Amino acid sequence: MRQKLVAVALAALAPVVAMLAYNEYALREQRSQEIHDSASQAARQAASEVERIIEGVHALLVSVTAMPSVLDLDVPECKRALRSVADRVDNIRAIFVVDLDGNAICSSLDPASGTRFADRAYFQQAVATKDFVVGTYTSSRISGAAVLPLAMPLLEAGSVRAVVVSGIRLDWLQSRLTERGVSPGNAVTIADGKGAILARVPLPERFVGTVIPDEYRALIHATRPGVTTVKSQDGTERILAYRPIALPSSPLYVSAGFSREEAFGSLNRATLMNALAICGGALAAFVMAILIGDRFILRPIGRISGVMDRWREGDATARTGMRTGDALANVGATLDRLLDELEDRRRRSEEAEEERRLLVGELAHRVKNGFSLVQAIASQTFGRADPARYKSFSQRLAALASTYDLILSRETSSSSVADVVSAALRAHIDPDEDRIHVEGPPVMLEADVALPLSLVIHELATNATKYGSLGSQHGRVEVQWKCDGRNVILDWTERGGPRVSAPTRRGFGSVLIERAFPSKARAETRLDYRPEGIAFQLIFLPEPSAPSGEV
Repeated sequence: MRQKLVAVALAALAPVVAMLAYNEYALREQRSQEIHDSASQAARQAASEVERIIEGVHALLVSVTAMPSVLDLDVPECKRALRSVADRVDNIRAIFVVDLDGNAICSSLDPASGTRFADRAYFQQAVATKDFVVGTYTSSRISGAAVLPLAMPLLEAGSVRAVVVSGIRLDWLQSRLTERGVSPGNAVTIADGKGAILARVPLPERFVGTVIPDEYRALIHATRPGVTTVKSQDGTERILAYRPIALPSSPLYVSAGFSREEAFGSLNRATLMNALAICGGALAAFVMAILIGDRFILRPIGRISGVMDRWREGDATARTGMRTGDALANVGATLDRLLDELEDRRRRSEEAEEERRLLVGELAHRVKNGFSLVQAIASQTFGRADPARYKSFSQRLAALASTYDLILSRETSSSSVADVVSAALRAHIDPDEDRIHVEGPPVMLEADVALPLSLVIHELATNATKYGSLGSQHGRVEVQWKCDGRNVILDWTERGGPRVSAPTRRGFGSVLIERAFPSKARAETRLDYRPEGIAFQLIFLPEPSAPSGEV
């Protein structure tokens, strides 16, 4: 019962828990969308700033290509002009002009002797495309620092005369990214077209110059920006918004990642507090359900149950003593009234049973007197004239009387198959010999079935004594029965007697066997005259009025 009370408390809490769970799910979905939007905005801002920086250097190189000293390739004037420009721009380290053979013509810094740039991919691409080119992560051959090279072809009549080259200082780019700052657990990454990381916050010393892992390389060349969830190289799970280089005016790959742990931290803490509150409330509800249930439900039910147990064990005076009030008190009071009524019925039943016993005894006495009177009339009528027929009639009457004695001695309207068979065979069983074997399960018979069965068994035994196995010294009879659904199947089998053959005429016994049972018993008989002894089978309903399936 306590488990049921707890179940009731759980059922009461279930809607509240379901509502809180739904709210939790809605809040997490809302928070997830907010993080996706924030990450996308952060990626757009970082990409926009990178584009402004690239565009600024692009404009600078366009201006350089318009300088007369550069157009005329006047080396001394070109050097002075390039130094003047490079000194005023913090984000570049050098500007130099390279001829088509890859040799530096003039530079804001003096390159080492023999320094050539013909093998640089950005140089080759600028010559081939005749357009502005953004290179990849490079170690400068002039300054030796890590830069992002940018190249602008110097055109004359549509032909490339030379290439103006500069490079954004990656340490400057890193400092700009660091100044913007990110929240704890978040990250911003800038990479080139080959996946080399140019700048990163946090942990630039660990990642700048390394390549983005292969499983995320596809994001660099994606056809459109997007948001995904990744496990970063620093081991942090992040919601990552990315801007691929395939976008117009997006020369570099930019991503902004928000830590899931940090992003959902406040929500997780609120969830934990709500869960603790729910558990505390559930525990309090369970305790209250048990305490209140014990006081107002379990105790009254235990009191009622105890009275029922005592009454079942024979204590007829057991009562709850409860008065009408709440539902359980009404049950207790009703039970007391019921027990009072049952006790009154028991007393009246005992009185009726005693009266019935007297009537049964009187009936048994009258039945016996009736059989004695019938036997006396038969004896006076043809006992001396036909002793053989009188003896047969007397034995049949005795078998019928013994069955009545069996029924009346039990003071009931039914008897078992075993008792009926034994009573009918009693005159044919020799206590010193084991010639009749009786076996079968316990099956009760109604009186209108028990009486004809007794007569049938008596006729079979009489026939076996006169003509069959019981008339031989070594003959045996087996009487067996079993239940098959509602039917009882009884087999009478004789062995060891004289050789048997079918009779030429039907005697009274055969007719009795076929017609003794009432029609509602649906009796069927099979008689087989085997050489070693007859085999008789009787099939009938033991309780014709019983429902289907009962025996």
